This record gives sequence, structure tokens and C-alpha cells, in this order.
Amino acid sequence: MTMTTKEEDVVGHLDEEARKRKERLQNLKRKANSNVTTVTEVLPTPTFRSYNPTDNNLKELKLPKAMPESVEDKIEMDVDANLPELVTEIDLTNLAPRKVDWDLKRNIQKKLDKLEKRTQRSIAELIRERIKESIQEDSKSTEN
Repeated sequence: MTMTTKEEDVVGHLDEEARKRKERLQNLKRKANSNVTTVTEVLPTPTFRSYNPTDNNLKELKLPKAMPESVEDKIEMDVDANLPELVTEIDLTNLAPRKVDWDLKRNIQKKLDKLEKRTQRSIAELIRERIKESIQEDSKSTEN
């Protein structure tokens, strides 16, 4: 079986692609090997805050226990400096918890005010009617 020129070109092209791929892989392997050595050289040393290592070499890397700073003096100075301001700013109405339905009452307050005015008018009208009735009864009794 003999190959035609087209088939030979295709086979030659495939061989060339395979050779390029091998070169790329070899370059990647070289880069990977060189990166591995640099990574191991640059690794940071671990520091242990809460872990207590068992290895003697690692125990040297353990950080000493941190002691919290005393802030009591600083707080006392700040409170003494701002004491008059603190006393005047405290409002007991803001500190007291609100009732559960405070927002409902706030929303219907206008309607309640209107009803209160109507109620007062109605009461005044009823009082006037009773006064008129009592005057009429007195006038009838005086006539008889």
C-alpha cells in the first residue's frame, strides 16, 4: 500500500504535532521540578499560639502566652472625664422598654383625637338637652 501526498502531509503534520506536544510537556516538567525546589526553600516557619507541639524543635516556635492589658485605669479616666455628659444624656423614657402595641397606637392616634373631639361635643350636647328639659319642666310646673 502506498500513501498519497495528502496522506503523507497529514501523517507528517500529526508527527510534528506529537513532537511539539512532547517538548511542551518536557518544558512543563522542568518548570515544575524547578518550582518544587524553590517552594520548599521559601516556606514560612509555623508559629503556634494555642497548639502545644510535642516535637522539641517545634516547641521553640511556640509563642509565649499573651497577657491581656489592663484597661481599668484607662476606662476610669474616660468615665471621670465624661461623667457630667453621661448623666445629662440619660433619658429614662428611652431606656424603658416599649409596649408591644406602641406602633399601633402611634398609627391610630389621629383617629383617636377626632373621636375624642366628637365625644366631647356629644357629651356637651346631651348636657344642653338635659338643661333644656329641666328648664321646660320647671316652666311647666310654675305654670300649673
